[in-house]
Amino acid sequence: MIVAVTGSSGFIGRRLVAKLLSYGHRVIELDITEGFDILDWEMVKKVEKFDVLVHLAGFTFVPLSYKRPRDFYSLNISGVINSLELCRIHEAKFIFVSSYVYGIPEYLPIDESHVLAGFNPYAETKIIGEKICENYNKYFNVRSIILRPFNIYGPGQNDNFLIPLILKQAESGVVNLLDPHPKRDFVYVDDVAEAFIKAVESEKIDFDIFNIGSGRSYSVDDVVNQVNSLYNNKLEIHYSNIERDNEVLDTIADISKIKDVLGWQPVISFKEGLEKTIVKLNS
Repeated sequence: MIVAVTGSSGFIGRRLVAKLLSYGHRVIELDITEGFDILDWEMVKKVEKFDVLVHLAGFTFVPLSYKRPRDFYSLNISGVINSLELCRIHEAKFIFVSSYVYGIPEYLPIDESHVLAGFNPYAETKIIGEKICENYNKYFNVRSIILRPFNIYGPGQNDNFLIPLILKQAESGVVNLLDPHPKRDFVYVDDVAEAFIKAVESEKIDFDIFNIGSGRSYSVDDVVNQVNSLYNNKLEIHYSNIERDNEVLDTIADISKIKDVLGWQPVISFKEGLEKTIVKLNS
């Protein structure tokens, strides 16, 4: 197939492009670093015909959503609209990469029918994006699959995120963090890219939503201890025990649906993923 990927040079995009090519697909890379602006409709509408579009382009760092809200909402929402409109024109399938959009969970593990909660502007943009996907499917017959990854990690991730931050500090031998208690469902970036491949290659789905996760959670302290063990327990670890506002204390993805429908499940354990990340960091 011909697969267009917005945000193709990003953390996830690079892995996805490599996997798509390895599976024999042709890829159209669409990224701001190559001069492609998803907000410029005159540019967007000139993209050659394709079979599937995977929409990864957008802002992901939550604090930025508070500092530059206009830019954040513009890119994360208008980018979805332009991508869907292009799919409508080309009669192509749309894969929308959403996020964790459940807020403070009412139950664990969290399935796809859990109530949505926009607990920060980033999550709000993803919920809005999902609704636009639903409308384009309902009114314009654009086939869409929404993927909701939980906490992705792996080599090349921005240092603002938890695991790369810990690994960066570990290089100095001292780790300083806030609260050791919050727990997250971490999933390795290569497993995530494989889930996207399953969505791209699925043929019978008109519209559906899938969680992507590991099905278990680790606390900040669990992560630090795992990293410490990989550094031969030589790290000096400090917590200030400051809890962030509106903190979500635990998240666990129910991934039974994506297993049943798309045949995907993660294959890289958390320890193995950390080892791979550290090896890449030091190479």
